[in-house]
Amino acid sequence: MPLTRVRDQVRMPRRRSIGNNMSTLTTADEKTVDGHDDENASKGKMETGAGGLTSIQSKSSRNFNSKNQDIHFESGVPSVICLSHREDVDGLSSAALVKSAFKDCYVILLDYSNLIRHLKRLSFLISTSAKVEGGSISGLSRADDGDDDDARTAAAAAAAAAGAAVDSGSGENKKIGTAKVNRAKKSRKNKKLIICDLGLNKKNESAFVEILGEIVSSGYKVEYIDHHDVSEEIKEKLRKVGITLVHSTEECTTVQVYQRYKNRLNSYSSFYAAAGALTDYLEQRPVASMLVSRFDRHFLMLESTALSYMISSNQHDDRFLLKIVDTISKNRFPHDIEGGFMMAEKYAIRISEAVKSLEDSIVRKKKLAYVRNDLDLTASVIVNFVLGISGRPVALVYKPRDEINSFVISIRGSKECDAHLGRIVNEIAANFGGSGGGHDKASGAVIPKDRLDEFISELDRHI
Repeated sequence: MPLTRVRDQVRMPRRRSIGNNMSTLTTADEKTVDGHDDENASKGKMETGAGGLTSIQSKSSRNFNSKNQDIHFESGVPSVICLSHREDVDGLSSAALVKSAFKDCYVILLDYSNLIRHLKRLSFLISTSAKVEGGSISGLSRADDGDDDDARTAAAAAAAAAGAAVDSGSGENKKIGTAKVNRAKKSRKNKKLIICDLGLNKKNESAFVEILGEIVSSGYKVEYIDHHDVSEEIKEKLRKVGITLVHSTEECTTVQVYQRYKNRLNSYSSFYAAAGALTDYLEQRPVASMLVSRFDRHFLMLESTALSYMISSNQHDDRFLLKIVDTISKNRFPHDIEGGFMMAEKYAIRISEAVKSLEDSIVRKKKLAYVRNDLDLTASVIVNFVLGISGRPVALVYKPRDEINSFVISIRGSKECDAHLGRIVNEIAANFGGSGGGHDKASGAVIPKDRLDEFISELDRHI
């Protein structure tokens, strides 16, 4: 049943919005910080499979295309929400497995750099929704008296953002509101937020804990499933505010999601757990190696690599990313994605040509090789090739991000590198006014442009 939209009753800036069917939302500022990598903006182009999108994505009520926009729910905050990393197989596969485990799950794909901004927005919407369900949105009762238009507008805007129905003064929605309160009380124990493969750094970890604590206090159970390095202090703080922490640096996030929810999943799900491990270079870990051994290795490598290139080559196409999540959640393989393998082939050719064009520009220091990337390719893809041809144990690729006067940096290490790159980068980046972190052999950072040379020299010294 359509709800009365407060946004139709008060004049507000137009915001593109979503409806409520398919359950995937992507929002992308340019990536960086502490996963592995870098930079891509969202420009939705492709139809998804099921449901309908409104506005920018024309058919799915649970899709949202946003670089600069906020999360906005058409018909109330979903009971089960998954936030996951948008830029690699591990992130999208984790989201797809959660969606398979919880059929009505609303999936939001993020990069590291906009995690906190969107968590704040989500916390606000959840809190507002809880107040609406309890009939306690500040300003609505006063507005009913007609004495405070500003109060009503503000309260109405908050309620509309949460997708809430509000009494317009005629009382026509009071029955709906009462029913929603009753449903909310019954479903409160089923409300869940699951965050996957979104690593933290010194710059955002305290805010992360605080915001999740607010979400827990609003009635949601929160799970944080991740494999990036997290300090014991932050782990303890997360547990203290009521977060269920599923964390190991030994296995990729998809493997951990699979292990946690395998009783809800079918046999196809183990393929994507294996794919996540393979593409994150963690296929030799205990659980991952067992999962990988279940499949023909050539088939697994072909499908996983093609999927990785599909994701990397479509960071400007949110709808295709949504289509990938939807396909995986329906227990289909990457080769079932229409046009996917052709995209992967074209991307491989672009990478090869890019590496040749950059080869003569690689600078070699004692233990580190680095190069600037001004091409329309993610630094995370190029950096592996630089590592391979440079003869150094660590490679770094940086790309300018002019709107924040910084460089987005991707770093990779070979087995010859004994240092834990994620921990070193986290420490050094903070010292130079940036942020970063990641895994032992794969990390990323955002560094102010005028501090890049210092950062590179310091990193080379610590390797």
